[in-house]
Formats: sequence, structure tokens, C-alpha cells
Amino acid sequence: MSADENRNEQTDEKLKDEEVVESSADATDEAGAQEPDEASALREQVKEYQEQVLRSQAEMQNVRRRAEIDVEKAHKFALEKFVKELLPVADSLEKAVETTEASQGEDERLASIREGAEMTLNLFMNSLRKFNVAQLNPVGEPFDPQHHEAMSMVPAPDAEPNSVVAVVQKGYTLNDRLVRPAMVVVAKAEGSPKIDEQA
Repeated sequence: MSADENRNEQTDEKLKDEEVVESSADATDEAGAQEPDEASALREQVKEYQEQVLRSQAEMQNVRRRAEIDVEKAHKFALEKFVKELLPVADSLEKAVETTEASQGEDERLASIREGAEMTLNLFMNSLRKFNVAQLNPVGEPFDPQHHEAMSMVPAPDAEPNSVVAVVQKGYTLNDRLVRPAMVVVAKAEGSPKIDEQA
């Protein structure tokens, strides 16, 4: 082999070595460029997953809170239907007491019946109060459509306009929730126009 051929081979080898070094440097640069892209993509994924976890935790807290409120309301108002069924009993006992008071006479039997009805009514009302059932007897109070149902309006010069002058049927609440509105007669202002109640 001649010296020229040796030089050419050495030059070719150097060129090949340089190409290999350059290609490996390019590969390293590409890998280095890909690593930050992958790392930032992974960071973004981690942030998304963290947000999803936080949202899930918040949603679970909201569901738990709603469930607690629903259970509390269920406990608080579970007796509502039962109380509605008992109200006619209270009404009947009140009517019995009113009727026997209206016909006060010398009859001892009637007096003992009235006394028994009063005691039974008091016992019954105390039992209802133990379960937070309150009676609405709004005589003299201003008319409140949230708790009262107006049966009629009558002229009442000695009463304030729009105030309750008589109670037809007492109302009841359970834990401050209306079970039955009080049926009332409302005082009408003297100068108010007449209303056609038959319409």
C-alpha cells in the first residue's frame, strides 16, 4: 500500500469517526430535547391528576354534607304524618271542653266529664310539646299568610284591620315547620270596599 492510500484511509476513518461523534451528539441533543418535553408533559399530567383528586374530595365532602342534612331533616320531620293524624283528636277534645264549658250547670256528671276532657287534653298537648309540636292560636295577632288561612273577613271596629279576630281551627307546627295552618276570621277595615265572597 502506498502512503497516499494510507493517508486516504486514515482520513476516511477520521471522517467516519467524526460522523459517528456528530450523529451521537445529535442523538444526545434530540434525547435531551425530548426529555424536557416529556418531563413537562408528565408535570402537566400530575397537575391534572391532583386537580381531579381535589375535585373528587370536594364532591365527596358535598355529598356527605347533603346526606347529613337529609338524615337530620328525616329525623326532625319523621313524625309529620303521625302528627297530622293526631290533630283531629286534639280538635275533638278541645270541642268537648268548649261544649261542656258553654253548658255549665249544676250537673255533677257534666262537670266531671268536662274535668276529665280537660285533663286528657292537657296530657295530650303536653305529649305533643315533648316532640316539638306547637299550637297556633293567633287571636289578636296580625294575619300571616304563612301560618294562617283566612276563612272570612268581618267588620270589627275594636280590632286592628288585618288582625285575627277569631280562630275557627287552631294550627300546628312541628319543629317550626307548618303542619296545619290556623283557620281564622280576619278583621276588615271599616272603609274598605265590599268584596263579593260568592264569586
